[in-house]
Amino acid sequence: MIEAFVTNLGKYNEGELCGEWLKLPATVEDVKALFSRIGVDGVLYEEFFITDYSTNLAGMQNLGEHESLDELNYLAALVSELDAGALEKFEAAAVYGDHSGNAKELINLAQNLDCYDYIQDVDNLDDLGRYLIENYECREIPEWLENYIDFEGYGRDFSINDGGEFVDSGYIMRCYGSFPEHYSGREDLPDEHKICCFPDPPDKMPMKQQLEMFGRMALAQTAADRPALSIEGRA
Repeated sequence: MIEAFVTNLGKYNEGELCGEWLKLPATVEDVKALFSRIGVDGVLYEEFFITDYSTNLAGMQNLGEHESLDELNYLAALVSELDAGALEKFEAAAVYGDHSGNAKELINLAQNLDCYDYIQDVDNLDDLGRYLIENYECREIPEWLENYIDFEGYGRDFSINDGGEFVDSGYIMRCYGSFPEHYSGREDLPDEHKICCFPDPPDKMPMKQQLEMFGRMALAQTAADRPALSIEGRA
């Protein structure tokens, strides 16, 4: 459901775009292999960032370039475990936007869906008013009475008072009460979702890979030792 384009920051700063898509949830081995292919080796190049996202989930537009891969992996795992109804509610709440500013907030959102009320297939004030009256105010409205009820006005007043919002798939609103922070940072991250890991050190790499790494190191050292060029003015 979520893919991140992981890019080698050092090579990017040198003018080379070297990156690959990582499909989440992923494993440690997936990340090691990707890092190895894009040159994030933990020796010459240790830093990376995310240049793009691809997802079929709504409300993910605030994910940034410096998100933690571990947190993104945890988020993707949580979302993948939601059933169809809960997933639709998660997307509606993410679009609503009060807890969707980054991966950490979205992790908490996925764990706090009971803090929202979500009405499916309601896309205007008339439908909202009709739903509320039929489901909360009256069990059944006589047909002769419907022409006398201002469903749209009722829906408008309700929407103004509760601060809800229409999204593509329905109407989402916050319930009264707190929004507990179940996830506060890496100390709360389950070990099985920690995937950010450099490739194996050189002494455990295949010979070809070792030679490539040592070649890059030699070139870097040569460049560092080369005296700076200077241009002297002519008399």
